Amino acid sequence: MAYEFWIGARYAGLARSKRRVGRGDRFVSFIAASSMAGIALGVAALIVVLSVMNGFQTQVRDRMLSVLPHIELYVPRTDPGQVISQWQAIADMAKENPQVSGAAPFVAAQGMIVRGEALSGVQMRGIDPQLESAVSDVGGQMIAGDIQALKPGSYSIVLGNQLATTLGVNAGDTVMVLAPQGSISPAGFTPRMRQFTVTGLFSSGYYEYDATLAFINYEDAAKVFRDSGTSGVRLRITDMQQAPMVARELSKTLPPFVHAQDWTLNNRTWFAAVQTEKRMMFLILALIVAVAAFNLLSSLVMAVKDKRSDIAILRTLGASPREIAKIFLVQGSLIGIVGTLLGLCFGTLVAYNIDVIVPFIERMLGVQFLPQQIYFISELPSNPQMNDILIVALTSLVLSLLATLYPSWRASSLQPAEVLRHD
Repeated sequence: MAYEFWIGARYAGLARSKRRVGRGDRFVSFIAASSMAGIALGVAALIVVLSVMNGFQTQVRDRMLSVLPHIELYVPRTDPGQVISQWQAIADMAKENPQVSGAAPFVAAQGMIVRGEALSGVQMRGIDPQLESAVSDVGGQMIAGDIQALKPGSYSIVLGNQLATTLGVNAGDTVMVLAPQGSISPAGFTPRMRQFTVTGLFSSGYYEYDATLAFINYEDAAKVFRDSGTSGVRLRITDMQQAPMVARELSKTLPPFVHAQDWTLNNRTWFAAVQTEKRMMFLILALIVAVAAFNLLSSLVMAVKDKRSDIAILRTLGASPREIAKIFLVQGSLIGIVGTLLGLCFGTLVAYNIDVIVPFIERMLGVQFLPQQIYFISELPSNPQMNDILIVALTSLVLSLLATLYPSWRASSLQPAEVLRHD
């Protein structure tokens, strides 16, 4: 083992000396350990926070896609009744793509629901209850009633539980559905309206959908929203991450009047906001590692000042400035590497066990970090991703290496004669 590495490891507190350790050596080891701990805490905090953010994004995305399809094929500005009569032909063409695993017709429109004096704007979705399970999980999210009750001609409706609470209705009650378009008569404009019977309630766990979404039979929707609805085919694919690519492939093979839109486009604002928030959180928390790197720099400068006599003696014994620089490069690099490894181990351990750690802390302190009455995710989710962990580790190592450059250069530029003269 080269003597530069051995001396650098001893200065970093990772190797023992045969001689008795002095007060100065203990002080150097202490500041090295504090720098190491700072780097470890910064790395661990970054990994845990990014993992929790990934977990939130994954859970919200999965809850959204439990209601939304992966891809929608629709024909704009066309009577929904005409499109619905040909939906099977469109679905058969789409199923020629091996990624497509399920298809079902739909009619989408904006409407308004009235119950007494309560009024709420809603997103109406006309579906086929027999085929809906092939493209969404709405049937498994029913908390009252059954999705199969949406029979054609029955004018039944399934509401989100938050929407039902806002309107003050429950299963068995009736509501009035108003379409945006109506008819003009000598008496003036008359909105098109129809009475529906609430046959069920669903809860997706995503507030926006539970408060604004309602399902009816697609044939009933085509009649009520014949002037304002958009209709087509909803698709589910085997790998939802491939939805943009599959949508582009379908656009090339389907007739030009059929448009394909994947789930990333339908929710691009939300996903763009989440990605921006994640990047900003990374930059903010990376400052913790940067502060630890500055602490490492200051500790190395203090170590160089404390070891001036040792540096001068090594130079008089024949050590070159490059070898002196290597000693402090090794010291700083070892502190950065060990601190990063400790942070990686601690951070990944917490990230993978946060579902156990957080409930334990809540029971011990008697508090609840995510009250279910306020947040619709009552537990902290965590989804550690290897890419994030590698980026955090690389960032920490680069900052630690940069922090060693100036102290190493300062140590190599010391003149032994001048040092020994003053000491």
